[in-house]
Amino acid sequence: MIYTKTSEQLELMRMSAQMVGKTLAVVAEKVRPGLTTEELDAIAEEFIRDNGGEPSFKGYNGFPASLCISVNDHVVHGIPGKKVIQDNDVVSVDCGVFMNGFHGDSAYSFLMGGVSDDVVELAEVTMRSLYLGIDQAVDGNRVGDISHAIQSYCEGEKGYGIVRELVGHGIGKSLHEAPEVPNFGSKGRGPALRKGMTFAIEPMVNMGKRNVIQESDGWTIRTKDGSVSMHYEHTVAVDKGKAEILSTHEWVEEAIERNNNLIRVKAFTEQ
Repeated sequence: MIYTKTSEQLELMRMSAQMVGKTLAVVAEKVRPGLTTEELDAIAEEFIRDNGGEPSFKGYNGFPASLCISVNDHVVHGIPGKKVIQDNDVVSVDCGVFMNGFHGDSAYSFLMGGVSDDVVELAEVTMRSLYLGIDQAVDGNRVGDISHAIQSYCEGEKGYGIVRELVGHGIGKSLHEAPEVPNFGSKGRGPALRKGMTFAIEPMVNMGKRNVIQESDGWTIRTKDGSVSMHYEHTVAVDKGKAEILSTHEWVEEAIERNNNLIRVKAFTEQ
């Protein structure tokens, strides 16, 4: 079943999603070469709990951490551990927060100062595709309109690989609700969109081919060809005329400006 939310429920979801944005901003403040991914995870979990939330991911189907931290060729679902962050890493951080009976979900890929121009371009294309998808999340469209907007830009126009095995999803009282929101597909196909539906839209884009492999830990997904992957995500509510973004990257981008270890990716409005 695909659930729609009332205006009151959307406000509760916004609080959860905004807490995700605040948590990602804390990550943006702290991330640096020499820090381990498990240290970054501990910082985020403490912040979430100190502010009245619960990490959505910790314990979800047995996942052992509060953040998914995926570095370089790891696409998503990376388990924080002893990995030491290097100056030329891409550190993709996916975060979920449960508050007031609802989940928020958002992700941001952080570019350490030593990454190449090609990696920066991949980040900008992936971020742009997120907002192109969001533009299609309006009442009267279909899920396939979101999917097609992302795929046609990243694959058709830019030649990158769109991951097929992992997709966006409905979100609300459960972290994952119907329907799935693929990052590939055809216009006019899939479930119809109605005001009050809420989705996590999350393009996962590889610099190389689209193929991925699951690591032996049962969680981490990496690119088969070893190419860098990028991941951005927002929690979005379908509305008439224009989608409403319930999460935010604004605080993240402000924190990046203050962190000399990071390269600032052009915001959507600057692209």
